[in-house]
Amino acid sequence: MTKQVQRLDRVIIRFAGDSGDGMQLAGDRFTQQTATFGNDLSTLPNFPAEIRAPAGTLPGVSSFQLHFADHDILTPGDAPDVLVAMNPAALKANLDDLPRGADIIANTDEFTKRNLAKVGYEASPLEDGTLEAYQVHAIPLTSVTVKALENFDITRKDAERAKNMFALGLLSWLYNRPVEGTIRYLESRFAARPAILAANKAAFQAGWNYGETTEAFSVQYEVKPAQLQAGTYRNITGNTALAYGLVAASRRSGLPLFLGSYPITPASDILHELSKLKRFGVRTMQAEDEISGVGAALGASFGGGLGVTSTSGPGMCLKAETIGLAVSVELPLIICDIQRAGPSTGMPTKTEQADLLMAMFGRNGESPVAIVAPATPADCFDIALEAVRIAVKYRTPVVILSDGYLANGSEPWRIPAVETLPRLRDEFKFAGGNVVVDGAAGPPFLPFQRDPKTLARPWAVPGTPGLEHRIGGIEKADVSGNISYDPDNHDAMVRLRQAKIDGIAADIAPVAVDDPDGSARVLVLGWGSTYGSIGAAVRRVRLAGGSVAQAHLRHLSPFPANLGDVLRSYEKVLVPEINLGQLALLLRGRYLVDVVSYNRVRGLPFRAAELADVIQDVIAHV
Repeated sequence: MTKQVQRLDRVIIRFAGDSGDGMQLAGDRFTQQTATFGNDLSTLPNFPAEIRAPAGTLPGVSSFQLHFADHDILTPGDAPDVLVAMNPAALKANLDDLPRGADIIANTDEFTKRNLAKVGYEASPLEDGTLEAYQVHAIPLTSVTVKALENFDITRKDAERAKNMFALGLLSWLYNRPVEGTIRYLESRFAARPAILAANKAAFQAGWNYGETTEAFSVQYEVKPAQLQAGTYRNITGNTALAYGLVAASRRSGLPLFLGSYPITPASDILHELSKLKRFGVRTMQAEDEISGVGAALGASFGGGLGVTSTSGPGMCLKAETIGLAVSVELPLIICDIQRAGPSTGMPTKTEQADLLMAMFGRNGESPVAIVAPATPADCFDIALEAVRIAVKYRTPVVILSDGYLANGSEPWRIPAVETLPRLRDEFKFAGGNVVVDGAAGPPFLPFQRDPKTLARPWAVPGTPGLEHRIGGIEKADVSGNISYDPDNHDAMVRLRQAKIDGIAADIAPVAVDDPDGSARVLVLGWGSTYGSIGAAVRRVRLAGGSVAQAHLRHLSPFPANLGDVLRSYEKVLVPEINLGQLALLLRGRYLVDVVSYNRVRGLPFRAAELADVIQDVIAHV
């Protein structure tokens, strides 16, 4: 039948089902197809912490949301236009997020009395009028998939598992997505299982054919490619971008990369990605615990390498002593903290800006470190390069504060030309020392004699003749590096280490303020992953006629040198955070500015509409 094609400028789709229904895979494949097509996009995977939660229950619901458009977008979207619900639990868990008129594609095979009872439905919402405000497409996805695969030499269970490919094929037809990439993916994934490969390809094609032939869908939708800056793009998650950024920093610095890490959600993908890149001289060690992971990384730095460790909040607690040791011995060390909801185990698969104060102060003694935070998944690549630049130039630990939203979310990334990346080899020099030349010894090596510009001490590689020196956590004498218990020396060393971190402020970009006409009286200031939500909210406010400025912090220790002046330039400063006000506390204490703090700790990113209302309220009360 001939079907109408309707043009849209943007669509938000959410796939939802049990953890075993393959919703993350279906969402990821639809995302890859969409990236290939050229749309701008942003994703939000959301899944339970349990490896396999009880089937058909609300705690077991796994979802994947994708926002794609023919223009620049900043977030995965507030509310889905389309919900694919594989069972009653998926419907109930996501129904409150749907706007009136949204499309629901429901797998009717799973709406049995038993499954309905599991989530508290006395009657099927597909039949009792509960969904009258929505466009419901009731499709027996499981049985239609099984029917399509009845001639394949596979078990019924394997046939039922392919229903996610049927749903993906249907959605691919509905939004006119390219299919070649998914076919290649299936051929690669199931190359060793030809029967499963053939069945999944057939299920995908059956879903496409169903959309084209059924009367349930009379309209096919089209979202044109976005007008992006010229270049080569790929879709990338934050963790992958961070891993690639660390490798790029290793190559640009000439330092061999070593990762010491213990697996922990949501940081484990950094270990997984880097372990694939041995051809670039990367060495990875899956340690037996968090402490040995960071200890090995610091050892790599002591040996003249680029030491990196990755973790999340609970692991940061265990790594604190060794990070303090890195402060004391003044060696470069990169700590990737992919934040999650806490305290303790908390909600390990949910996002939160939980660890800023811990990164800043969570060690004994005066032990300052540099802290940076990426704003988007793609920005994780650039922040890795910046972290390494600071670490090797100033001989200091640098904490990268990413989070679960950035780590697992994805967006198009414009692959940079290598020659445009910073030459990090120019940022440091290894130590000289008491090296014998023509029978004459040079001056004695002084391991804490500092560069007058950066206050960084020499980086001496063990085994180099003439560079023998003490190292360890006991306080050292200024310049000589000998063990010292002198009170005045300790006071001087504490102040020098702090001054070294403070001095980085002169070596980073000032805060850039987006204030189009310069008339705004309210500034919205964010950090980390709130960038997209704040940006989308500011756009809404401006379209409604409001005047508001926006700024975002990527450097959190030290703060940019002009931050105080920026804060005092506005009558009100609103600071939205996915915590209880950690940056706000620091700003009040440092600059004596009474910022307005807006906080939510739901394990989810802010919604743009929610923040827009908050901004409008602040503007109204200036």
